[in-house]
Amino acid sequence: MKKFFLFMVIGAASIFSANAQSKDIVGVAAGSADHSTLVAAVKAADLVGTLQGAGPFTVFAPTNAAFGKLPSGTVDGLLKPEAKPALTKILTYHVVAGKLDAAAVVKAIQAGGGKAVLSTVSGGKLTATLDGGKVKLTDENGGTSWVTATDLQATNGVIHVIDSVVLPK
Repeated sequence: MKKFFLFMVIGAASIFSANAQSKDIVGVAAGSADHSTLVAAVKAADLVGTLQGAGPFTVFAPTNAAFGKLPSGTVDGLLKPEAKPALTKILTYHVVAGKLDAAAVVKAIQAGGGKAVLSTVSGGKLTATLDGGKVKLTDENGGTSWVTATDLQATNGVIHVIDSVVLPK
């Protein structure tokens, strides 16, 4: 039974991976029910075209639950047209130029003596560390987020799912 279950998990992952390989970053995110808030925010910030570009990009993608951790009204406020500059800065803070799969992130952390400082597209810094064998991101304000899923492949980069929204200064 265990072998059957493992086979089914591997088979499902292979199907998802093959499907994701034919989609760009936006297409992969749009195909996930857990990322509908992120997709709405990307549209509101007019970043769809950018994230459909050649890249490559590494995106740390907060789930709907991650956005739900923000103070009440924050997401609605950020989706308003007048908040577009702030929304754009927050979203691009979740993007790193280049394709860093999970192995590359871990290697960078190890090479950095236990931490890797990642430069984001917004011009900010995210610090990646290993804690209990899991990758933890720390934003410029000291807020943290855990990577909960890795290596969702897209035609123009890779997505890692995170459990909290990271915020720039």
